[in-house]
Amino acid sequence: MAVNGILGIKLGMTQIFAEDGAAVPCTVLQAGPCVVVQRRTKDKDGYDAVQLGLVEFIKPQRVTKALTGHFKKAGVAPMRHMGEVRLEDSKDETKAGDRVLVDGFKIGEFVDVTGVSKGKGFAGGVKRWHYRGGDASHGSMFHRAPGGIGASSFPSRVWKGQHFPGHMGHERVTSQSLRVVRIDLDENLLLVRGAVPGPAGSYIFIRKAKRGR
Repeated sequence: MAVNGILGIKLGMTQIFAEDGAAVPCTVLQAGPCVVVQRRTKDKDGYDAVQLGLVEFIKPQRVTKALTGHFKKAGVAPMRHMGEVRLEDSKDETKAGDRVLVDGFKIGEFVDVTGVSKGKGFAGGVKRWHYRGGDASHGSMFHRAPGGIGASSFPSRVWKGQHFPGHMGHERVTSQSLRVVRIDLDENLLLVRGAVPGPAGSYIFIRKAKRGR
């Protein structure tokens, strides 16, 4: 099976100890189990991919009629979270109902993990864009204000993309090239070195790294 990605849930962070005694910070990911819900082909859909569903319990009344028919056609149970994984080999024989498990990854290889970062609400320029700020001395009256946002005579407008205060976080973020340090096949756990975007309990997408170290 040429599926090089899997859906999962971020469980939290921990640390393990290497052979030399060094503490290695790791993120614990529940990688699957997943089931192929639909196979997309280049002839019918314009590209080769599989639609994966993360195996979780969900009440039948929470599934719409359209999705109920979609799952019934694939012959799989209803699922809460789904996502697509591109296939590099168009001749891959992956079909609906096939299982995708954590055993597709190996210890020592690198993965990219995509998730939605924690929402911080409305934030000012110092927190959101790391503005330097003004003098902290008494009487300056300029501590955390945005400051100048453009020239006056030219271009006589604010540049597109200028950093301003606003909504911070809650964005789709990918952490690239995280090393796999441990795999638990029985519990479908994947431990990667470093941090992963999103809070504990959030959905994530794991794929083999596009750029290895």
